[in-house]
Amino acid sequence: MFAEGLLDEQFQQLQMLQDGSNPGFVAEVVTLFCEDSERILADLTKLMDQAVVDYSKVDAYVHQLKGSSSSVGTQNVKLACIQFRQFCEENNQEGCMRALNVVKHEYYHLRSKFETMLQLENRIQAYETKQQN
Repeated sequence: MFAEGLLDEQFQQLQMLQDGSNPGFVAEVVTLFCEDSERILADLTKLMDQAVVDYSKVDAYVHQLKGSSSSVGTQNVKLACIQFRQFCEENNQEGCMRALNVVKHEYYHLRSKFETMLQLENRIQAYETKQQN
C-alpha cells in the first residue's frame, strides 16, 4: 500500500506504536478512521445534494476528513481533500461534486485494502495464539 501511494510514513509511525501490550492498536485506529470517514462522506453527500450548498459547512467536513487522513497516513485521501477544499474556497459546485467523487473513490479503494490487511493481521494473531498454546 506504500508503493501505491495509499499510505505514507505517518502510517508507519502508527505501526511502530503497536507492540505486545497493545497488539490491536493499528486495527483500532484504522477501524475508527473508517467509521469516521463513512459518517463524514455521508454528511458531505447530503450537503452537496442541497439546492443551495453551504460551502463553509462542506469545507469544515472536508477539513476534518483531511486531518484524520493525515493522522492515519492515508496519502491519496488527504491529497483528494486538499483539491476538494480548493473548490470549496471557489464556491465551485461542479468542482466540489467531482472532488467528492474522487475522495469517495480514493477512500473506498483504501478501505478495501485496509479490510484485507486487517483480515491478514487477525489470521496472524490467531496463528500466533494457537502456537503459544
